[in-house]
Amino acid sequence: MRKLITGMKVSVDGKMEGPEGYADWVDAWSEEYGLTPQIDACLLGSVMYAGYERYWSAIQNEPDKPLPMTGKLPTPAELEWARFAEQTPHYVLSNTITSAAWPKTRFMRSLEDIAALKQQPGKDIYLMGGARMTASLIDAGLVDELRLIVYPLLVGEGKALFGATQKRRGLELRKVQQLTDGRVSLVYRIG
Repeated sequence: MRKLITGMKVSVDGKMEGPEGYADWVDAWSEEYGLTPQIDACLLGSVMYAGYERYWSAIQNEPDKPLPMTGKLPTPAELEWARFAEQTPHYVLSNTITSAAWPKTRFMRSLEDIAALKQQPGKDIYLMGGARMTASLIDAGLVDELRLIVYPLLVGEGKALFGATQKRRGLELRKVQQLTDGRVSLVYRIG
């Protein structure tokens, strides 16, 4: 069975967004969890997908221009992810969205659809979120692994990554790695 692996960038106090509605402490949105070699599909919620599609399409269409969302040029790692994302199927959990600009986008309508996707042959699946969808999939027992990059920052007010989680879940620490700038990478198996 394919694993469903989520990766999130959070502050020490567990926030994935600040009070402005985004993680202004994250410099780049490339895949830094070491997942790319082991995945062949991505899963997102409908709220996150709209911004995700805009962000990565901007990089794909004009890789040498500053991004409209940040005003910064894409990093080499973002350029690499943009190429990967263009070739990779993306699944969006939504009851309302019926079309997408990316041709490899498919829509999932229920948790049962996600469970069935995990049963299909292939590599693992990268669950990108957002927070509410990630919490509901963890509560449903569909997420197998949690990868966090923890930033050395207390955000205070903001959206908590696990604020919508309803059920208690045990985690088994599988790996800890110190990264640059005081960040820490944590990998947990969800029990």
